[in-house]
Amino acid sequence: MEIQSIKNRFGIIGNAPALNHAISIAERVAGTSLTVLITGESGVGKEVFSHIIHQLGVRKHNPFIAVNCGAIPEGTIDSELFGHEKGSFTGAHEARKGYFESVNGGTIFLDEIGELPLGTQARLLRVLESGEYIRVGSSKVIKTDVRLIAATNVNLQEAVRAGKFREDLYYRLSTVPIYIPPLRERGEDIYLLFRKFGIDFAERNKIQPVKLTDDAKELILKYPWPGNVRQLKNVAEQVSILAMEKDVSATELKAIVPDITDNRLPALAEHRYESGGSGFTEREILYKLIFDLKKDLNDLKQFVYDITKHQVNGDAMPIYREPISNNTPIEKPLMITHPVNQPVLLQDKKAYDDSETIEESLSIADKERELIIKSLRKHRNKRKDAATDLGISERTLYRKIKEYGIEL
Repeated sequence: MEIQSIKNRFGIIGNAPALNHAISIAERVAGTSLTVLITGESGVGKEVFSHIIHQLGVRKHNPFIAVNCGAIPEGTIDSELFGHEKGSFTGAHEARKGYFESVNGGTIFLDEIGELPLGTQARLLRVLESGEYIRVGSSKVIKTDVRLIAATNVNLQEAVRAGKFREDLYYRLSTVPIYIPPLRERGEDIYLLFRKFGIDFAERNKIQPVKLTDDAKELILKYPWPGNVRQLKNVAEQVSILAMEKDVSATELKAIVPDITDNRLPALAEHRYESGGSGFTEREILYKLIFDLKKDLNDLKQFVYDITKHQVNGDAMPIYREPISNNTPIEKPLMITHPVNQPVLLQDKKAYDDSETIEESLSIADKERELIIKSLRKHRNKRKDAATDLGISERTLYRKIKEYGIEL
């Protein structure tokens, strides 16, 4: 099935490459029984992807249930998932089936799986490895055939290192990982979603949909949307009902939603979606700029060395020999005469290059700040031109200017 057909069927709006890649993985894995781990920030739409996998798979006619692990108290989570026997704990007045029993043959979506207690994680691992579990308060082994899709908004690898999540369960869950990008990394999708939510709200309430002026559109594209799609939908509906004019300007948008002026601009990461892809990350671009700068610096040193070497006066005298830190004496430096009769100390080229390499700062942050300042000066503080020159996005440049405290 084509990606656009999947978007239409499940109501997905947007054309960001990372979003299309996630949909492509979901479509390819749907026909298997492999466990899937969906990662992404809160509000990006992870549950929608669980429905895609279920509805496009062979279990589509069987039960589907979504369970929010973070919303179930720790003392009852085992009973909810695996069931319990009568009298197994206080309040257990009768036996109860768990989700793994009632959804047998179907799909279980465990949202916020990072919130599971360690004991429950061990039970879940047994289900994934052998398809077996035991009800709370029972000794009878029950078999189940359930497709598991898990999701989390936390870094499970860090949770493993902190001892809060089982490493064996993490590797068992992440058979096929799907990453859903946050809204701030989806570019023009932000405006498309705003228009969609605004039109839907207007149709439900029989009012005229709002439109954003160019400056208001630019404002929502710069905002980082920490609440992602869920937050954008709330803002679109809020603006639809409170806007005085149907063409909403940036000034009116700020008045309705004051938080939208908090432009905590993030780095716009460019991912490689397929192995062997040609896309570059921001860090790789920065490394390339630094290496190019270092090469230019070395070429300049070579040029200065060649010039001064040919200007050495025939009767110039050696001055002294001085050991360097490793107790190896350097070659005798020469005193030459500069055209303006200023003495210039010229060392041996190799020693000169080595000393420069030792003294040069290797801080990536310092180099990055220096490059940004130079580019801004070069383009007279025109951020768009400076960003193009640096090979990064304008939004990334905004964030870097704020991060390094660069005054324009």
